[in-house]
Amino acid sequence: MFTGLIQKTGTVKRVSRGAGLVMEIAFEPWARPLEKGESVAVNGVCLTVCSFSADRFTADVLRETESRTGLGNLIPGDRVNLERALRAGDAMGGHIVQGHVDCRGEVISREPRGRDFRLGIRCGRVLAAQSVVKGSVAIDGVSLTITGLGDDWLAVDLIPTTLRDTTLGELRVGDEVNLEGDVIGKYVSKAAKPSGITEEKLARAGFL
Repeated sequence: MFTGLIQKTGTVKRVSRGAGLVMEIAFEPWARPLEKGESVAVNGVCLTVCSFSADRFTADVLRETESRTGLGNLIPGDRVNLERALRAGDAMGGHIVQGHVDCRGEVISREPRGRDFRLGIRCGRVLAAQSVVKGSVAIDGVSLTITGLGDDWLAVDLIPTTLRDTTLGELRVGDEVNLEGDVIGKYVSKAAKPSGITEEKLARAGFL
């Protein structure tokens, strides 16, 4: 699993399509070298390191992964967010991120707010229903707090550090992003459906 705290950005060096999609990512070396078979989140997508050197690695991308994420649209030269999997004993910042992208979203607004920016993301009704204001969402692998929410969209505010140290500062209206909702929200949503729990029933019972 991951935390959504991006450790560095990398650059797509090669994209090849044969029997399947293979990506090669270049990066500034980590202090602890990569290992074959370990997991690295690329724009929020958990990929397995197939081969590596000091400053790059290759990963195979499943067809299922390609269909659910924007990895298939990347071309050489594109910047990507990178995070290595959490190890036992590591500090747990951000939130629980599995690297299993739920859907693609679309940037629908980019509004400056003083030194910060608010991004509006069209996310679809399912992910929106599983989300709450002040809850968490991963956008291209970056752990963020939801500051606005509608039936099929959500909003997040970005501080200068996030804009500088991740690819989110490059986003413009119309761009596509990988979205992963809070895993706790997914389980709560699934558990609530068979019982017939609705917002209306919770409100009548005094919980909302």
